Amino acid sequence: MMPLTLANVGDKNMILKVGGKPDVKKHLEDLGFVAGSDVTIVSAIGGNLIVTVKESRVAISREMAAKIMV
Repeated sequence: MMPLTLANVGDKNMILKVGGKPDVKKHLEDLGFVAGSDVTIVSAIGGNLIVTVKESRVAISREMAAKIMV
């Protein structure tokens, strides 16, 4: 298990756990970051990530990505 920030661009990963405070966790889950879902990093710019999750592209900060374990 590793944070999403350490995953390689283009690799498909399965989300194993979403951590953080309850409000942050809820926000990420609302965006589609739930355990069992696939996530693919499209690009990484300055530590911030653009990812594909649930057939949508989402931009998240490095801090948010660090709370998503794959």
